Amino acid sequence: MTTTAQAPTPAEPQATEPAREKRGYLQQVLDSSTTTIVVAIVIALILASLLVVAADPASQKALAYVFARPGDFFGAAWDAVYSTYSALFRGAIFDPQASGARQVRPITETMVSSVPLIFAGLGLGIGFRSGLFNIGAQGQVLIGAAAGAWVGFAVPMPAGLHVLVVCVAAAVAGGVWAGIAGFLKARTGASEVIVTIMLNSIAAYLVAYLLTTSVLRQPGSTRPITPPVKDTAVMPLLLGDQFRLHLGFVLAILAAVGVWWLMERSTLGFRFRAVGANQDAARTAGIKVTTVYVLVMLVAGGLAGLGGAMQIVGTDKTFQASSAGSIGFDAITVALLGRSRPLGTVLAALLFGALRAGSPLMQTAAGTPIDLVLVIQAVIVLLIAAPPLVRELSLVHWAAVPFGYDRKKAAA
Repeated sequence: MTTTAQAPTPAEPQATEPAREKRGYLQQVLDSSTTTIVVAIVIALILASLLVVAADPASQKALAYVFARPGDFFGAAWDAVYSTYSALFRGAIFDPQASGARQVRPITETMVSSVPLIFAGLGLGIGFRSGLFNIGAQGQVLIGAAAGAWVGFAVPMPAGLHVLVVCVAAAVAGGVWAGIAGFLKARTGASEVIVTIMLNSIAAYLVAYLLTTSVLRQPGSTRPITPPVKDTAVMPLLLGDQFRLHLGFVLAILAAVGVWWLMERSTLGFRFRAVGANQDAARTAGIKVTTVYVLVMLVAGGLAGLGGAMQIVGTDKTFQASSAGSIGFDAITVALLGRSRPLGTVLAALLFGALRAGSPLMQTAAGTPIDLVLVIQAVIVLLIAAPPLVRELSLVHWAAVPFGYDRKKAAA
């Protein structure tokens, strides 16, 4: 009796799918290449330039006879775009029209603006790499800022120790606030996205209420604002009284180094990354996934709370409901733009700090509304959240097509 060899069974379609399609959406965003991020920023600047031209009166006037004299229109458009971005550069990096130390003051303002974004972005990045989409940095920043402000003005302490206690109080408050979401996620499986969004609103209303009571409100004042923090609680300046750059920037860089060590060199960081990569596999390997949820949120909230404290004891000196601004929400973009890596987060925070520091001069010198910065940030968010779209729009992609570029292999 003879036997016939069986033909090999064809591989299942799922086995040949690109690895990218098997990963979650958040992981795809975090895996965006440096080229994708650079292209996203360039596209955002180009779209913002179109808005500048559209709103420029000289460009609008020249557009009426563009076919007769196209040079007038393009000249006016170039002048509008150049004046806008040159003013933004002067306000954020270096101002050649100023004199003395005022020339380098813009870059120090960029660094100051980046400090709370670095702290909050680092915290969010830890959550993202651990598979937790933490949207609650705004509330954590607010709670941390409120706790730090209260310790700063209500508890007398020696210089040095006072700053340390303010930072610890802010980190603990922010960590506990974020820990609520981590506990609910671990105990009940509640979505951290929904819980942290709700905690943002609760934090805003809680802080607004406390600012109307004797707990936070300045005695004798009808405004919802705290007393100034004591001089012993203020962050030391690094470059003298003529600059606002304070010790918080150095602490932010040290925090970035610490987060790098935590996520890349420590056992705890390995557990965080394992849960973020595959919860089921991590659970099978003996990792307590529920414990990781709580620890991740505690660390992330602590860093965000530190960012809130830096805004108070480093810059504002007083606390009010608007002190946090949009730090928590901007930090989401910073973390995604930096691919949740410490170095990328620092660079992304400096970019957003530059936009924030340069926008006032852009508005006064070039007459461009400050809302243009918000447009740039929003477009960056949109493009970073859609890596395939950026790859399709990339000039590198289209330039490579004639040379045998394979989109399917690149996607894999």
